[in-house]
Amino acid sequence: MAYVAVKGGTEAIEESLKRLTYERIRSEEAMEVKAIMAGMRGMIDQVMSESSLYSELLAALAIKQAEGNMEEAVFLLRAHRSTLPRNYYTRVIETENMFVERRISASFKDIPGGQILGAAYDYTHRLMDFDLLSESKETIQDWLSAYEKQHSSQLESNGTDLQALPKVVDYLRKEGLFSSYEEDDTEPLDVTKRSVRFPTTRSERLQMLTRGQTGAVTSLGYAAIRGYGAVHPTVGELRVGMLPLSIADPIDPTNEEENDYYIGQIKVTEVESFIPITSKNEQNEDEIEFEIGYGICYGQNETKAIAMSILDQALEHGNKDYPTHDEEFVLLHIDSVESSGFISHLKLPHYVTFQSKLDSVRKIKKGDEQHEE
Repeated sequence: MAYVAVKGGTEAIEESLKRLTYERIRSEEAMEVKAIMAGMRGMIDQVMSESSLYSELLAALAIKQAEGNMEEAVFLLRAHRSTLPRNYYTRVIETENMFVERRISASFKDIPGGQILGAAYDYTHRLMDFDLLSESKETIQDWLSAYEKQHSSQLESNGTDLQALPKVVDYLRKEGLFSSYEEDDTEPLDVTKRSVRFPTTRSERLQMLTRGQTGAVTSLGYAAIRGYGAVHPTVGELRVGMLPLSIADPIDPTNEEENDYYIGQIKVTEVESFIPITSKNEQNEDEIEFEIGYGICYGQNETKAIAMSILDQALEHGNKDYPTHDEEFVLLHIDSVESSGFISHLKLPHYVTFQSKLDSVRKIKKGDEQHEE
């Protein structure tokens, strides 16, 4: 059988795009972007994190356009992000100023300020809720009315300041259980404006981890725990909440911070994991110390933030013996656009290269047959 190049051209591509639109709307149901924003919170948070663009509206639009395909939605939003000008950089954010919605510690039962369970699937039964099939606007409004009435009375009796909760790690530092380090004010390198070169800085690693594909980051974090490096952390503190953003005075950037402009807030998940390591004391004896692994990402994305904190510590102590400690292996394989793009390109025409391989195989086969004769 002979192989020839297939010619499709513009007309074939246009028909393919029409078919794509047909498949999206053939049920004659239009999914509103507002509905995606209201009911797909977890998906929106993942897309924003992997795209490095905080916009619930644009993330919802990308999800609609991609028909729920996460990789395609991230690709769309990253492509759009690359067209946007960057007019300002925000001031350094102190996460201690987070307005906390959820705050837990797996290391201590009692922490300063208390544990705040917030909204999480951790405490659900993981059973299908078939009542959702008949959920209506009326039932939603009734439930919300009852909940808000109960919630307002609870807030009045609770005097906790949710924007001034102390960090668990600071509590332990005061006891001398964690090392303190000098503040490093080195300006971080921007991985979206500069090609990554190895070895990387920690600022580059954290950026690449937070915009890494959620499943890939989780899988490699799990691999590090399971045996590739034998990292076994304990979540010291996990926070979900809103962080205020401000920029310097655009007219006089050297002005005092009191004159900064508040531009809004973003929801983030922040994790500080306590990771035991073995070190030698002055008597050359093994003793256990703790290091901190750090993870932060847009929205409520707790599993990814925990996995990120594991990989942060693993990459800080690079070790080529373990793939989870090899920054080239980790950082070059967790990017959803890079990985899905390369895999997807295999669908594109490879006629010439495949024909070349076929010719080589045929020549070898023919040579073997002649040799046998």
